[in-house]
Amino acid sequence: MAKHTQRGVNLIELMIVVAVIGILAAFAYPSYQEYIQKSRRSDAMGALTGLANAMERYYTQNGRYVDADGDPPTLGAGGIFPNKSPIDGTETFYNLTIDEDETTASSYRLVATPTGLQGSDRCGTLAIDHTGVREADEADCWAR
Repeated sequence: MAKHTQRGVNLIELMIVVAVIGILAAFAYPSYQEYIQKSRRSDAMGALTGLANAMERYYTQNGRYVDADGDPPTLGAGGIFPNKSPIDGTETFYNLTIDEDETTASSYRLVATPTGLQGSDRCGTLAIDHTGVREADEADCWAR
């Protein structure tokens, strides 16, 4: 009489593999999301630094950070710098603005406000001023 050998995978083995994959995914996905938010935040920080450089060029050319009417320079198409981050992408994760209440002939404050998928970022709004002081909702956000 021929002996039958088992071939393939039984249901218990399959369920164990599915459970292990589920547990790994439960830990990996939040870590992945945090990594993505951190990379978008880093891009916004770079964009704010680029905008600060554009403001310094504007000051070099005009002798002040505002125009003759006291208004800050414009951002976006035709302005001194793009008004979003990433500056070259189609999707916007941060809106870049010049804080009109804090911008004078001799000082400025630039703000990156999270939007869309980045709206839940723990660091929230990022800012930098004419002296290089950096701000965020969490103290360690610019240090990373």
